[in-house]
Amino acid sequence: MNPVNGLHHITAVAADPQRNLDFYAGVLGLRLVKKTVNQDDPFTYHLYYGDALGRPGTAMTFFPFPGVPAGQPGRGQPLETRFAVPATALDDWRARLASAGVAVEQASAATGAPMVRFRDPDGLPLALMGQSEAGIEPGIAIRGFAGMTLSSHRPEATARVLTELLGYTEAQSDDEGRVFHSADSGPGDQLHLPHDVAPGQPGYGTVHHVAFRVPDRPALLEMLERVQATRMPCSGEVDRFYFRSVYFREPGGMLFEIATDDPGFTVDEPAESLGEALKLTEAHEGMREAIELQLPPLSSP
Repeated sequence: MNPVNGLHHITAVAADPQRNLDFYAGVLGLRLVKKTVNQDDPFTYHLYYGDALGRPGTAMTFFPFPGVPAGQPGRGQPLETRFAVPATALDDWRARLASAGVAVEQASAATGAPMVRFRDPDGLPLALMGQSEAGIEPGIAIRGFAGMTLSSHRPEATARVLTELLGYTEAQSDDEGRVFHSADSGPGDQLHLPHDVAPGQPGYGTVHHVAFRVPDRPALLEMLERVQATRMPCSGEVDRFYFRSVYFREPGGMLFEIATDDPGFTVDEPAESLGEALKLTEAHEGMREAIELQLPPLSSP
């Protein structure tokens, strides 16, 4: 049994879709690779950002729910999303964020890697982690995820899920918390499980769930059997059109997803025009007129 291959995507809750687009595409420079709807609430956007193709390991996605109350990141939730950038680009990023009116904090990860910490317009914790490993080419653009901070009501139980089910390896433990590396991605895909975090509250500005990668459906079904054997609350297999998924609630309170790398975001539109048109699955295409009347229009930043 191969473990998961690191992070697939991270999904958070936003308050306003245009403000969300302006920040992630305009300020952070990610590409809007898919403009679609929440399959469980089709009158709400589901926006996907990432690299040129929104490849697994780069995809940050949002449910913008206008009118939803503000959340409070805290225990029982995924907390800080960390993006990988070249270590030499951190000064440029500090200047870029400051020019956009974003307050920044210089810090370092538990492993000592330099970081720039900040929050998006909804208060979602974010960080840019400077990396110098092979594959982080020159420039300032975000390369994908560097990792994630997770806060658990039951950290020992969450650690067992990460290591025994998902195949992560515990690489470090100290007074601040524990650090885990994925078997496939190594230190570039770090999960940090900190100590002593105050309880959280769902709402905008919080992460809804974290998804982990498997290559294809056979690997997903194998992981599904393993999840079911743990007796954790589980969705079974779900077809999300751009990938297939299994969702489960781990003992520390967080919603985890396992998602396939295939078929990807070019399954229903060409790479050169990703994110330009509202894409609907066959189940929702018959509702297009009603959906488009309710969704607010979005303009490119």
